[in-house]
Formats: sequence, C-alpha cells, structure tokens
Amino acid sequence: PGREELLRFALGLMQTADMAYLTTIDDDGFPHTRAMFNLRNPGWFPRQQPLFAAHGDDLMVVLTTNTSSSKVAHLRRNSKMCVYYCHPTRYEGTLLTGDGTILDDSSWRHAVWNEGWERYYPGGPDDPDHTVIRLLPRRAEGWRESRRFEFEL
Repeated sequence: PGREELLRFALGLMQTADMAYLTTIDDDGFPHTRAMFNLRNPGWFPRQQPLFAAHGDDLMVVLTTNTSSSKVAHLRRNSKMCVYYCHPTRYEGTLLTGDGTILDDSSWRHAVWNEGWERYYPGGPDDPDHTVIRLLPRRAEGWRESRRFEFEL
C-alpha cells in the first residue's frame, strides 16, 4: 500500500482505538508506557473532534494529564515520546514517534476539557495541575494485514 493509504489506515486506528498508549523516557533512559484517554476517538470524545479536523495529514496527537505527573517531568527533561494506537479486536496498530510539546496555553486546556474531569482537575480547565501534551509525529510505523509498515510525516 502507498503512503496515503497507510496514512488513512493510521488515522482510522486513531479514531477507533479505545486508548492511546503514551511512552516517555525516564532519567535513567528507560521507557515508561501508560494508557491515556484517546481524544481522537469520536465515540468517546465527540466534543474534541473539531480540534482534529485540520490534522488528518499530520496525525497530531493531543493528550491531557496532571502537571505533577511523571509524564510531564519526563518530557521536560527529554521531549522524545511515542504514542501507540491499536485496533480493539484485530492485531493491527500504529506507533507515532517524535518530540512532545507541553502546551501551557489556556485555550488548549479548554479545547480538550470534558465534563466530569473535575475529579482529575478540581480547579477546572485552568487547574494548575492540568496539562496538555501535543505530539506532531515525525514517523509512523505499525502492523497491518500481517505486514509491517513505516512512513515519514
């Protein structure tokens, strides 16, 4: 398959995966992977879909987390990260890699905000412990129809 077909496949996975799996690098150089809300999934997060409307070709990833988390501490020291998406029932997935950015702009925190998140961030979207992370991936690789794929973004 060509790059455009693989790009559409990766985007489809991003929109169907239940979770996004974020990996950051700790101070000792070891990877740390954890499940995150997949804001690209319209079934789970319909309110966020306009945020991604112009990002089909670059596969932008946006995640939200606690400012006090190890994820943020890792990214402040080493911006390299990856996010993995997999199909909920098939053995298919895509890994997006690049440098993560911590977005301090209040407009991003409001754009990703969901009702009920007060349990994570009692102060609302502008809670000091609420952070948005963005990945504009450099590369995508994965597994589709029993074959490995890879392409640059």
